[in-house]
Amino acid sequence: MPSRRLPDPELIPSVGKPEYDQCYTFAMKTAISIPDPIFQSAEALARKLKTTRSDVYARAVALFVQQHSEQDVTARLNAVYASEDNRLDKSMARMQAQTLKRHSTW
Repeated sequence: MPSRRLPDPELIPSVGKPEYDQCYTFAMKTAISIPDPIFQSAEALARKLKTTRSDVYARAVALFVQQHSEQDVTARLNAVYASEDNRLDKSMARMQAQTLKRHSTW
């Protein structure tokens, strides 16, 4: 494969201008390595959704982060409830049992 030469920055009028240096996408750019099958699946999904590959990856990462955030909340709640007495008050348990007897079809 022949190597590609980058154009001379002096010949590109936008290089060095503040609006160019801020990034044309207004988002963080990153490079990642992923297995070919995942890349091909993401390409196919982007075509199917009529969106960009970047959008597919951004959505995937956002979902991954959200899921882990939810797991953190669940872990913190579990820690709180593990240290609290979670037994039902005896009178409340009696009322629940009576309600179940009246409304149960078992």
